[in-house]
Amino acid sequence: MGYQLLWVVVVFTFMTVGKGNGSTGEVCNPNDLIGLKSFKAGIRTDTSGRLKKWVGMSCCEWPGISCDNTTRRVTELNLPASIVSDEAPNLFSMEGRLSPSITLLTSLEVIDLSLQGGITGEIPPLIGFCLPKLKKLYLLRNNLSGQVPESIGKLSNLEELLLQVNNFTGFLPSSLGNLKNLRTLSLYSNQFSGTIPDSITNLTKLVSLDLRSNSLTGHIPEEIGEMQALQGIDISNNQLSGKLPVSLSNLTAISSILLDTNYLEGEIPFPSASGQMPSLSFLRLDNNSLSGRIPDAFGYLVSLKRLNLANNKLEGEIPSSLGNLSVLGELYLSGNQLSGKLPKSLGRLSSLGLFSISYNLIEGPLPHELSSIQVLQTLDVSFNRLNLTSIPDWVFKMPSLDQIFMAGCGIQGEIPELLLTMPQALRNLDLSVNNLTGSIPAWIGSLTQLYSLNLSKNALVSKIPDTITNLYTLSKLDLHSNKLTGSVNRVLKMALEYVDLSDNNFSSGVEKIGEGAQLGIKFLNLSHNFLKGRILASIGGVPHMQSLDLSYNELGFNLPGSLGNATRLETLKLQKNHFAGKIPDGFLKLKGLKELDLSDNLLEGEIPAGKPLRDFPKSSYSGNNGLCGKPLAPCKG
Repeated sequence: MGYQLLWVVVVFTFMTVGKGNGSTGEVCNPNDLIGLKSFKAGIRTDTSGRLKKWVGMSCCEWPGISCDNTTRRVTELNLPASIVSDEAPNLFSMEGRLSPSITLLTSLEVIDLSLQGGITGEIPPLIGFCLPKLKKLYLLRNNLSGQVPESIGKLSNLEELLLQVNNFTGFLPSSLGNLKNLRTLSLYSNQFSGTIPDSITNLTKLVSLDLRSNSLTGHIPEEIGEMQALQGIDISNNQLSGKLPVSLSNLTAISSILLDTNYLEGEIPFPSASGQMPSLSFLRLDNNSLSGRIPDAFGYLVSLKRLNLANNKLEGEIPSSLGNLSVLGELYLSGNQLSGKLPKSLGRLSSLGLFSISYNLIEGPLPHELSSIQVLQTLDVSFNRLNLTSIPDWVFKMPSLDQIFMAGCGIQGEIPELLLTMPQALRNLDLSVNNLTGSIPAWIGSLTQLYSLNLSKNALVSKIPDTITNLYTLSKLDLHSNKLTGSVNRVLKMALEYVDLSDNNFSSGVEKIGEGAQLGIKFLNLSHNFLKGRILASIGGVPHMQSLDLSYNELGFNLPGSLGNATRLETLKLQKNHFAGKIPDGFLKLKGLKELDLSDNLLEGEIPAGKPLRDFPKSSYSGNNGLCGKPLAPCKG
C-alpha cells in the first residue's frame, strides 16, 4: 500500500509540474529536480558523500548527473559504487530504497546504480512507459527484489540490461523479446523461475546472454540459433530439461556456451558439419544427463580451448578426431561411461594443460603418445579399468606435469622414487586406492612444493617419517586406511587445513592438537586408531576447526572446556573412547554444531542446559551410564 501511495504522489507531481521543455542556465528541469530529490530522500547512507552535494537547483552540476547541453534535461544518473580516482579505484556503498520517482527523469539514457549492495525496492512498474530514451540500465549487485515488470519491453532503445546478483523473483517477462536493440542481457544470480520465453530469440542484436544461477525450468528455446550476434551464452546452474537445440550449430559468432549443471538430456547434436561454430572456444555441458557418444564432429571445433563434458551419461570410445583440437587447453571427461582405450591422437593436443578422464571405463595401457604433450600440467586418470601395475616411466619425464591423480589404477609395489626426478616440482599427488606396500619413504620430504598428498586406502606399513615436516606448502594430507603406526605428533605440528589419519594403528601424539602452527586447520580425523592419553586445553586454540573426529580410540580423562572456543565446529565425534567427568559448560558456545556424538564413554552428570546440546538426539549421549538431563532422563535429586 505504501509503495502504491508513493507512486500516486509521484504521478500527481509529474502532472502538476508539467512536462517541462527544459530550463535555461543552470536551473534544473522541475520534473528532474523532483525526481532526483525523491531519489536522494530514499537513500539513508551514502559512503561516497556524493549525495550530500546534491543541494540547490543546479542539478546538472551535481556529482553523478549529466545533462543535455541544449535542453538541460538529465540524461545520466551515474552513481556506481566503484569510483576511479587519480590514485586508485575506490569502492563505496549506498543503503536505502530505490524511489519510483526516477521515472520522472524522462530523458534518462543511463541509470547506473551498480555494486551498491544496499539498495532495496523494486524496478518501477511503469519504467517502460516513462523512460523511452533509456539505453543502459545497470542495477547489478544490489538487494532489489520483486519482478521485472512487463513494461520493460517498451524500452525500445535499451542496449544493456544488467540486473545480476539481486533478489529478483518471478517469471522472465515475454516482453524482453521486444528489446530489438539489446546487446547485453545479464540476469544471473537471482531467483527467477519459470521458463525462458521463446520471444528471447527475437533479440537478433544480442551479444551476451547470462541467465546462470537462477531456478529456470523448461527447455532451451528451439530457435536460439536465430540469435546470430550471440558471442556468449551462459544458462548454467538452473533446472533446465529437454534436449539441446539443433539450431545451436547456426550460431556463427558464438565463442562461449555454458549450459552445465542442469537436467539436459539426449545426444549432443552439434556441430553437424565442418565450418560451423568456427569461433567456439569454451563449451561446458558438464553435470547434466546427456547420453550417447561424443560426436566425431567435435574435431571440427578447431577453436576450442576448454571442453567440459564431465558428469553425464556419455558412452563409447573417445573419438580420435579430438586430436585435431590443436588449441585445446583443458579437457574434462570424468564421471561418464566412456570405454575402450585412449586414442593415440590425443598426443597431438600440443596445447593441453589439463586432462581428466576419472571415473570412466577406460582400459589400459595409457598411450605413450601422451608423453609428447609438453605443456600438460594435470593428468587425472583415476578410477578406470587401466590396471597399470606401475606408473609408466614416461610420466616422470613430462616437462610440465605437476599434478598426478592415479587413484584406483591398480598400482603395486612401493611409492616410486622416480617422483623425485620429475622436471617440474609436484603440487598434487593422489595414489589412493591402490596396492602400494612398504613404507612412506623419508625422501617424501623432498617434494617441498606439495599442496596435497593422498596415499589413503593402500597397504603402507611404517611410521610417518620426520621429514614430513619439510612439506611447508602442504595443505591437505590424507593417509587413512593404511597400517601406519607410531605417533601423529609430527603431522599435528604442521600448518595443514585437512588431515585424515583415520583407520590406522597410531597410538600417541593426540596431545599436540592445538600446538604449533595449526591455526588454520579445518578438518581433522584421527578416528579408528589406538590413540591413548588426553586432549589438552590447547585444543581450544584451533579457531577455524569445522570437523573433529577422534572416535574409536582409547582416549581418556576429562573433556577440556576450551574445546568450546572452537566456535566454528560443525561436526564433533568423540564416541567409543574413555572420556570421563562432566560435559563442560563451554560446549554451549558451539552454536554452529550440526553433528555431535559423545556416546559410549564414561561421562557423568547433567548435560549442560541450552542449545545446541539439548537439541541432539539421545543417541548422541547413549552408553554413558552417568549422564542425565534432556534429552536423556531427568537427573535424580
